Amino acid sequence: MTKIGTILGIDPGTNLLGFGVVRIGENNKPEYVEMGVLDIRKETDPYAKLARISEFVGGLCERYKPDHMAIESPFLDKNAQVIFKLGRAQGAAMVAAASHGVQITEYAPRKAKIAICGNGSASKEQVSTMVQKTLGIKIEAKHLDATDALAIAMCHYYQLSSPLTSIKGGDSWAKFIKENPDRVK
Repeated sequence: MTKIGTILGIDPGTNLLGFGVVRIGENNKPEYVEMGVLDIRKETDPYAKLARISEFVGGLCERYKPDHMAIESPFLDKNAQVIFKLGRAQGAAMVAAASHGVQITEYAPRKAKIAICGNGSASKEQVSTMVQKTLGIKIEAKHLDATDALAIAMCHYYQLSSPLTSIKGGDSWAKFIKENPDRVK
């Protein structure tokens, strides 16, 4: 298996941004490092919020030196304005990580819930329970945005460590065809 290293998970938001950090240990198992929430509800200027997000994620990148950042992609709920705001928050986090040379991958909330709970409609509380059991930690209920971020990081770990994604040539069909011409008719 390829060395995975440290994964920074981000649950973007313009009021609360959750983060979670897992490190892949010597035994190729994820180990909890830290999690938390950036609370910017008191900030009224939307552009100042984006600057805070960028600065905060940049600081996380400097502190933990992640190899990967897994970030939840925005989804359309009832209000289209929400997806625009979440997209901006996500973009601010992505630029910060990219400027630190971190590889970025997006995951739909449903995909992370399936990876963690086996159910794409799992509640935040169910996700929190499974993350706690998987990582062997205890999390207070007030940290649900942070547990979502840990779930995104864990989803990325599962994606990278899956035998299905590590098949020779798994990066692209073109690469697979080039490396396996005898298997293509």
